[in-house]
This record gives sequence, structure tokens and C-alpha cells, in this order.
Amino acid sequence: MVFNLDPATLIARVLVLIVAFTIHEFAHAWSATQFGDDTPRLNGRLTLNPLAHLDPVGSMVLLLAGFGWAKPVPVNPYILQRRSPSAYMWVALAGPLSNLMLAILAALLFRFEFASIYEAFAPSSGIFPNLSRIVIEFVSINLILMVFNLIPLAPLDGEKVLSYLAPPSLSGMLDIIRPYGPLILITLVFVGPMIGLNIFGWIIGTAVNTLTVFLVGL
Repeated sequence: MVFNLDPATLIARVLVLIVAFTIHEFAHAWSATQFGDDTPRLNGRLTLNPLAHLDPVGSMVLLLAGFGWAKPVPVNPYILQRRSPSAYMWVALAGPLSNLMLAILAALLFRFEFASIYEAFAPSSGIFPNLSRIVIEFVSINLILMVFNLIPLAPLDGEKVLSYLAPPSLSGMLDIIRPYGPLILITLVFVGPMIGLNIFGWIIGTAVNTLTVFLVGL
């Protein structure tokens, strides 16, 4: 829980959350614009201003549960579909891919020990996190957001990717499941752990730990 976190970790997570969510949603907006959909810009989402993207509840859930969400970027699927059959899929995939790129860049800092070199000249103290902790939080939270958003349940990005990649024989089943996606998510995220069935925690935790070891070497 957030109140069990030490202040340095909490500060690190807040800093990372602002960057990770902002870049994720901006990536959606930018990619939609590249496909000719001006809806994100008209709704003030083609910006790197965090206030345009952060969702208070989703941000708090990320601090509490380790994964969360920002305000969805509005797009026009019909405009995207006219430009390219795969456009909607690429716009959805842009968010998770942006988090992967951020995680890789942060991991490179750790791999080449830039954080250690910086701290040798400017060591931190007190409640503020050192650079190494921020880098590790940056890698893990971005990987969490990537994996969580790739889960193929609406309204997550993974559902849009699956809808495009799935064979026509599965389209009918996906159409049936889609309206219940948010309810399934809420049940798995909040109710599951209460009854000892933390499916999301296991899936996300396993994937993120594996990727973190691969990228950072820890």
C-alpha cells in the first residue's frame, strides 16, 4: 500500500508516473494524428502537459496496486480505418511501445552505470530518492504499464491489437466479450486478490520481472 512505502520510493514513483503516463497517452495522440485523425488535437491531447493526461483514480491505483491508467485519448476509428485497415491497431500499440522504449532507455542508464557516476558527484540523502532508485522504478513502472495495457480486454490497448490480429472466426466472440471487458478487469484487479486469486499480479509480475532481468540485469 502507498502508506507503507518509504518517502523516497513514493517520490520516485510519482515522478515516474507523471512521465510514463504522459508519454504513453501522447504516443496515442501523435500516432492518430499521423494517420490523419485530428480528434486528439481538437480535444487538447496532442501535448506533453501531464495535466491533460493524468487520471486521479488511475494514478492512485498505480501507486497502490502497481498498475493503473490515464485518461484515454479520444480517436475516430472511422477516420483511421479509411486511412489504413491497421491504423487503429497501430494507434493502440503506440502507447505500450512508448513505455517499452522508455524502459529500454532507462535500462541503458543503469547498464552503463550513468546513475552511479552521477551519484558519486551528487549523492542524495534524506527522503529524496537517489538516481539509481528512480531509474529502477522508471524501468519497472514502464514495463508494468506496457504489459498491463497489452492485456486483451477492453478498454485496454491489447484488445484493439487482438481485434485486428485475430482470425475472422474469433470476431464474433470478441464482439460478445468486449462490452464486459471493464467489468472483467475490475473483477480481476480488485476482487480477485481479495479471494486469493491474483491472476493479474501473477501475469504482470512474471512478465515484468523477466523483462527487468533481461534489460537491467537484476
